[in-house]
Amino acid sequence: MKHTEAWHRSVPNELKVGLVSISDRASQGVYTDEGIPALRAWLGSALLSPHVFIERLIPDTQELITVTLIELVDEYACDLVLTTGGTGPSRRDITPEATLEAGTKIMPGFGEQMRQISLHFVPTAILSRQLAILREIVDHAALIINLPGQPKSIKETLEGLKDVDGKVLVPGIFAAVPYCIDLIGGPYIETNETVVKAFRPKSALKK
Repeated sequence: MKHTEAWHRSVPNELKVGLVSISDRASQGVYTDEGIPALRAWLGSALLSPHVFIERLIPDTQELITVTLIELVDEYACDLVLTTGGTGPSRRDITPEATLEAGTKIMPGFGEQMRQISLHFVPTAILSRQLAILREIVDHAALIINLPGQPKSIKETLEGLKDVDGKVLVPGIFAAVPYCIDLIGGPYIETNETVVKAFRPKSALKK
């Protein structure tokens, strides 16, 4: 694949993150999107490594969602893409189907853990269809994760559940993201452990 200027990283280990909010009304300006600001704020507190965000606010259109995810990976070399919205059971909720169209491998553990976290709050968490995939092209790969639509749920899903002293009761999914990015050839991600501690086996830790 021919690399474009969009593949450029400011520093060698810069993490490129695609943020995609999927909403008909927000994309039309009916109300202000809360998904991308929530993702940006949480990642800003959790990431210690250099990073850059590439953002998209789009309607619930299956083909457009798929094309957007492919663009962020293939043309912008994003290592991680997070979507928010469109994962419920209603007829307009087609984010998981669109995401699968962009993928080469399914990563079922992410969806399982997201529902496990949400079940601590509401029984309707079982209605969520959030999932994660890998998109692999010739010389690059990315992890794409569907997240909930509400800012509070986004934070809980990424960060996990903690007691009043900050002890982790249920791990958030982001704890597994840095090692996953390692395994697919992406940059080494370091996190703020007061927010979320990245888990890696000892053999994968940088000295």
